[in-house]
Amino acid sequence: MKLKILIIGILLTQQVYAQSYKKIHAKAIVIDTHNDFLMQVTDSASVAYRNNEFTLDKDLKGKTHIDLARQKEGGLDVQIFSIFCTGDMKSPFSFANRQIDSLDAVIARHPDKIVKVVNSKELMKAVKQHKLVAMLGVEGGHMIENDLSKLDVLYKRGARYMTLTWNNSTSWATSAYEETFKKDLTHKGLTEFGKQVVNRMNQLGMIVDISHVGEQTFWDIIKTTTKPVIASHSSVYNLCNHQRNLKDDQIKAIAKNGGVIQVNFNPPFIDSSFAKKENSFFQEHKIEADSLVKSGMDDWVMENYLYSKYKSEANTMRPPLSVLIQHIEYIINLVGVDYVGLGSDFDGINITPQQLDDVTNFPLIAKALVDKGYSKKDITKILGGNFLRVLKANE
Repeated sequence: MKLKILIIGILLTQQVYAQSYKKIHAKAIVIDTHNDFLMQVTDSASVAYRNNEFTLDKDLKGKTHIDLARQKEGGLDVQIFSIFCTGDMKSPFSFANRQIDSLDAVIARHPDKIVKVVNSKELMKAVKQHKLVAMLGVEGGHMIENDLSKLDVLYKRGARYMTLTWNNSTSWATSAYEETFKKDLTHKGLTEFGKQVVNRMNQLGMIVDISHVGEQTFWDIIKTTTKPVIASHSSVYNLCNHQRNLKDDQIKAIAKNGGVIQVNFNPPFIDSSFAKKENSFFQEHKIEADSLVKSGMDDWVMENYLYSKYKSEANTMRPPLSVLIQHIEYIINLVGVDYVGLGSDFDGINITPQQLDDVTNFPLIAKALVDKGYSKKDITKILGGNFLRVLKANE
């Protein structure tokens, strides 16, 4: 009898616990500041690999990390979709507009399910109406083609942040990749035009995103901006020394600026042992990888193809969810809970942490934070409240 009572007690405790983290997640405004789905729709290499035209309103389980049904299932209230193309794209501004068109088309078909918003007031209204919220962020300053009027156009079409560089530098801002690896840079940091871009973004109410920028560019931005910045998808350098991650003095500077760091889920950015595992994987499959690239397959698509084909091998490489939580906690311990959020990089990454297979798994982050003893108030900030504060401050 005592054993039966004990078992019932344990089961009830587990039910209460499960309801606790699920309730916190459900009541929070959950915001992911970086998803590359629009690239998947418009990039010719990706479309050719998928061999299937697809849009956000289709069932894409097993093909992408998000679709409308799974966004709803995961309790992801706000998804900021990245407008992205590589630095060698011939007409990046035109390509950016194509990506916005693709999102607008889905929204036009399902106004009862999803709405594009451009400010915090519209965001809150849509959440209260139980609609999914879409926002836009530009990943790479090369997409304005050195023209402030094109920046204005992207803002008018809904873009509410811009990453000043991608891996490639522009003529007016240097990237983390090129500041680290390129030896013949003519300058580092922001030029006078680069400072004009930051000033114009501040005037418009467009958040300056420092993910991907080099250290000199970062410090020039901090000196120039009059509004809080974000890192839409970056993690902690001291835990994983990737050039895309943020060092302690940068994290402190963002906190002092009133900004927020949206932690990236990408294994190479959170797990210091991942690069070695990844190198071994592609060395093991080198002949096949080289053959696929030689046949015309894009490198990123080739990697995705091999990870899917050799799924059991890929799964052994995936870091545990706890590694991602370490990055969140590191920032909290360094500067406080008000300066960290979530920027998954879903659909722009080929492999994810364990348990985070797609957007349906977002509640597990709340669960992990409950396990760590964080309060409902603090978890709500991490899940989206901190970004919402920065959005309001830029308006």
